[in-house]
Amino acid sequence: MMLSAVLVSHSLHAATSSQPNILFILADDLGWSDLACYGNPFFETPNLDQLAEDGVRFTQAYAPAPICSASRASYLTGKTTARLGFEFVTKNEPGYQPNKTPLRAPPFTLNLPLEEVTIPEVLKPAGYETAFFGKWHLNSHYQGKYLAWSPEFGPRSQGFDTAQEDFGAHPYSYGKDKEKRSFLNLKRGDFPTDSMNQRAIRFMKRKHDKPFFLMVSHFHVHTPIHTRVKWLHDQVLESIPANHPRRAELAHYGSMVTTLDHEVGLLLKALEESGHRDNTLVIFTSDNGGHPEFYGNAPLRGSKWNLYEGGIRVPFMASWPGQIPEGETCKIPVVGYQLLATFAEVAGASVPEGIDGKSVAGILKAPLTPHRHQEFLWHFPYYHPEKGYDKAPGIIGVNDGYTSRTTPMSALRAGQWKVLYFHEEKRYEVYDLSKDPHETSDLSKTPGMVVGPLKEFLQSSLRNAGARLPEPHPDWPQE
Repeated sequence: MMLSAVLVSHSLHAATSSQPNILFILADDLGWSDLACYGNPFFETPNLDQLAEDGVRFTQAYAPAPICSASRASYLTGKTTARLGFEFVTKNEPGYQPNKTPLRAPPFTLNLPLEEVTIPEVLKPAGYETAFFGKWHLNSHYQGKYLAWSPEFGPRSQGFDTAQEDFGAHPYSYGKDKEKRSFLNLKRGDFPTDSMNQRAIRFMKRKHDKPFFLMVSHFHVHTPIHTRVKWLHDQVLESIPANHPRRAELAHYGSMVTTLDHEVGLLLKALEESGHRDNTLVIFTSDNGGHPEFYGNAPLRGSKWNLYEGGIRVPFMASWPGQIPEGETCKIPVVGYQLLATFAEVAGASVPEGIDGKSVAGILKAPLTPHRHQEFLWHFPYYHPEKGYDKAPGIIGVNDGYTSRTTPMSALRAGQWKVLYFHEEKRYEVYDLSKDPHETSDLSKTPGMVVGPLKEFLQSSLRNAGARLPEPHPDWPQE
């Protein structure tokens, strides 16, 4: 792809020793409270806890979307899902959601368009070698196979020099095979070898003549929730109170969290052994909030598939020896679509026109210094669940253990304020996150509260982005 026409600055930077390597580790469905360093009382995550100690841990970091494909597209392009028109998961075929509801969501977006400029396409002109391993989920499922990469719209077509498709040791790799779903005979402390993670490790350890951007997109902890490591399963089970209503499920889920932590630990160990650690910016985060049927994102309200805090607030850690302070906790809000601009700044690369995210490199380097953060926009014009929608509970709660009914919604955060708009009901909710991060006290109708500007800000942001909006469903009786 020719980038010269879309770059703000024409000056391209040659690779220099001052350019850091960038290791971007993305977890799948990892909730904000799933890690020990974020307060989880049951799951052990020593490697990620150490990463937090080695750098900065953010307490108000957000994914760009409450669902996989949309979030990944936004991370890679620096654009909100509203601007991208990629707000849901990709499908096998074009079309609409099957739900019979008052509104009809926009048609499915199947592929990240090739004209969108991605992080690796920004970094390559600045001299970077680029590689991708893991979950892509940005093209229609090739030849009908779930998550299969498309030759036309896969990672190699979006700027990655090296990319190898591999499910690793995630349950995707063995599916419903009863024999493979049995426990393995592993001694305490041992894990199955994850071939996907090993590919990333081999890439890091080989000789590099240029700085590299490596994205490792883990499949953990996405469903199906299952572990083959008996010693770990039993260890997690023992840590959970006997009267916990989801104890059996959490034993498998917590094992997957610790397995993810183990694989991240191997990546960081390999980075150290390769001699690259001192000149590498490491970012770890998740693509969306956690699945409500497992740990549940408490004390935050909501989960994956909706725009309450539990659906979009995620773990986020950054480490870069000598550049980012160690052991700090940052309360400044950041969002995933700011990473493209951030990586471009630290790499000395030019930034494409038309992106939404602004660099947070200054926040990474001075996390305790007050910074004015930009306003964040989320747009989810779809219904969920697609199957069993009518039977799903209508209330989105806190750690209630079930998948609630989600209607088309949009949200905006401006300073301490968050406003949500529910398209079906044409209704707003407003929260002061500085006092109510759990979103329990809707202030939209509170006497004396001036919420009109927030509402207009949200609507104008959607208009300016050219957001696709749900429309009256042609099969729904109209008044």
